[in-house]
Amino acid sequence: MATRQRIETLSRFTSCDIGDALVKLKYPYGGFLDGIKMYSPGSKGPVVGPAITVRMVETSDISAPKLDQHFVDYNQSGHIMYIHQPPGLSAACWGGLMSTRAQHLGAAGAVVNGRIRDQREHKELKFPVFGRDSSILGSNTFTKASQVDVPLQFKGELWIHPGDIILGDEEGVVVTPVSLIDQVIAFCEERAEIDKLTVECLMKGEAMGPVLRKLRK
Repeated sequence: MATRQRIETLSRFTSCDIGDALVKLKYPYGGFLDGIKMYSPGSKGPVVGPAITVRMVETSDISAPKLDQHFVDYNQSGHIMYIHQPPGLSAACWGGLMSTRAQHLGAAGAVVNGRIRDQREHKELKFPVFGRDSSILGSNTFTKASQVDVPLQFKGELWIHPGDIILGDEEGVVVTPVSLIDQVIAFCEERAEIDKLTVECLMKGEAMGPVLRKLRK
């Protein structure tokens, strides 16, 4: 489990910074949750926290496991709920009521690999919501939650595990496994200093090519 201090340190950086670090570390796709974008800004700066994963299934799947309570009630303070919806569905699986409950439980935000709705409600609540697309339809007869805190495959070799650190901002969403947090922080801190020097050189009128060759060896 990542400590709060390490999570707070990670929050000093952007999704782009962390993605670059994970690419350098050869983590699949740089941890980038491709296609997921911000629908409700919620707060200044990045939204970051450990993942609580939720696997959704189509309502017609009667063989899927069932939860003991509504999936939104599994939210925890400071965590980000990652909801994985079956692809190709036209209905949303996250709406204003979910954000209301999640916010009451202290959740840091929600990331939906699927559709969301009630965008105005999320914005009024200032609750951070990220999603792949939107819909006017509720889940109701289309999809249901089946499992919580299970590993979920996002794309290829990129999986999201319970407790992985999710960070979302206006650029996108990135996921960092706990085992790589210290290396990611170290890379981001080093790169931040290099970027500062790079900007100083560019502001003096130096050409990009030579500056990059000098500072980014």
